[in-house]
Amino acid sequence: MSKKIGVVLAGCGVYDGSEIHEAVLTLLALDRAGAEVLCIAPNMDQAHVINHLTGEVAGGEKRNVLVESARIARGNVVDIATVKPEQLSALVIPGGFGAAKNLCNFAFVGEECVVNAEVKKLIQAMALARKPIAAICIAPTVLTKALSEVGIKPTVTIGTDKVTAAKIGMMGGIHENQPVRGVTVDKGNRIVTSPAYMLGQSISEVADGINNTIAELMKLL
Repeated sequence: MSKKIGVVLAGCGVYDGSEIHEAVLTLLALDRAGAEVLCIAPNMDQAHVINHLTGEVAGGEKRNVLVESARIARGNVVDIATVKPEQLSALVIPGGFGAAKNLCNFAFVGEECVVNAEVKKLIQAMALARKPIAAICIAPTVLTKALSEVGIKPTVTIGTDKVTAAKIGMMGGIHENQPVRGVTVDKGNRIVTSPAYMLGQSISEVADGINNTIAELMKLL
């Protein structure tokens, strides 16, 4: 029987949602590993909308995280509020600014961030049930903040950025430097993390890192 793994999406697009390459590479790696995937996202407005051609905020425009995530999931995505931990064997959170803007507000306030209530509820429930969680790129910040609130001190990586690493420490996590293809496996807390586009200069090396991440996640099932 295949394992059902939840993939938490944060919209569609690197600057205001899930990083599309990372999300698709995650879905591909899970499929190749024989997992059944359930795409999930919070039903909420994005923090803001970015014009991906210019990089500027699109003033007055609103988009819904769940609706935008459906673009990546080809329509097959469900509201995270309806998902229970017993439905899943593991959880994966791809990166992109949406993880740090919509799933939490780390991009705006750093270590003082607040995690979306439904996202936090599922992350904490999965961790307390000893179910593995993977977080990619900037998403370990979401994970660290959520888990520190229930007394879990995860060891994670976002690559080699000293400023973000320090903020992870301030939120109660432990940071481990890794290259783009590297993976940090916190066996005690059953957490797997990798830098992806925090370091990646090409889609191929990001793909290698994500493949390695999913391979390590599958070993924990």
